Amino acid sequence: MKLEGDNIVRVKFTDGAYKNFPESQKITNSLVMIKAEGHTKGNSISVLEDKENDCYYMFQGDVTYCDAALYADELSVVFEDKEKARETLTRVREFIKNNKTIYCSTHCPEGYLNIEQHKIMNL
Repeated sequence: MKLEGDNIVRVKFTDGAYKNFPESQKITNSLVMIKAEGHTKGNSISVLEDKENDCYYMFQGDVTYCDAALYADELSVVFEDKEKARETLTRVREFIKNNKTIYCSTHCPEGYLNIEQHKIMNL
């Protein structure tokens, strides 16, 4: 896919490890993109560091479809590489266990509610 424009930020994941993820790219002082292989080509996770509230917001690109799948340690219903998808989900769960994280699901209302209620995910 050819994307062009002034608002396109190419992410090459050249900043090395971020927490327990091996590849990342710092976009701003508070925003990090993380490679999240397995679901589809180019899938990624955005992590926003909220230093004022000592927590992280994780916007995950279909690693799970909803909070229930995260709690149950279940893969997304769609993936191109099951082994890499499992590795990504394991890393997400480890990140959440070790960091106060507001998890933003993409296909369920919990993502919005978690943000609104400032709900720290507890695995």
